[in-house]
Amino acid sequence: MNFQRVLLKLSGEALAGANGFGFDAQVMSEYAKSIADAATTGTQIAIVIGGGNIYRGEQGAQTGKWRVKGDQMGMLATVINGLALAETFEKEHCATQVFSAFPTGPVATPYSVEGVEEALTQQKVAILTAGTGNPFFTTDSAAALRATELHCDALLKGTRVDGVYDCDPEKNADAQKYETLTFEQAYEKRLRIMDLTAFTLCRENNIPIVVFNMNRIGALGRLLRGETIGSTVQN
Repeated sequence: MNFQRVLLKLSGEALAGANGFGFDAQVMSEYAKSIADAATTGTQIAIVIGGGNIYRGEQGAQTGKWRVKGDQMGMLATVINGLALAETFEKEHCATQVFSAFPTGPVATPYSVEGVEEALTQQKVAILTAGTGNPFFTTDSAAALRATELHCDALLKGTRVDGVYDCDPEKNADAQKYETLTFEQAYEKRLRIMDLTAFTLCRENNIPIVVFNMNRIGALGRLLRGETIGSTVQN
């Protein structure tokens, strides 16, 4: 598959490594090196980052807090993650620009398609934070929305497993991996790849989803250089 522009979705939890909260310096460094290397392929890269290593909106709902406020806290957490990623990228001499879906003053550039387009054409990695800017939408949905708006060739979901399986490979050694499958097959098999809103957006806009192991050093670069990595869901 030839990629000219991709949307990379990273979970906030991944940034915490084994700590479970906050940031793991080694994981952050490895991610920055992998993404900086991938950027040398010439593929334009936009990133949507989650905030689960700091706060998830669902936590508020579970503890009786108003979901809207909880989601707003979660969106702010993604801004913190975006700034942390950008700082780590700078150490790898990888140009970046942080965008936020709602105004954050001098902290990040307000999100706009035109602004991100300009950053990408300048070969910057665009880090897209604050989700969609609205409560009740996950960062998976934000990733699918941004991939659609920016006319990305694919949505790459970086996880800690190397693709889509018929059951959890971390719990079942006999789990079977799918190399490719259609959106319809994934839906019928009830495979939890992304939330339904994100999944539907990608399906309706013909954006393939590639699930791969981001923790394997160099995997992203190999994927963008044309190797078959992970699992692909497409129409």
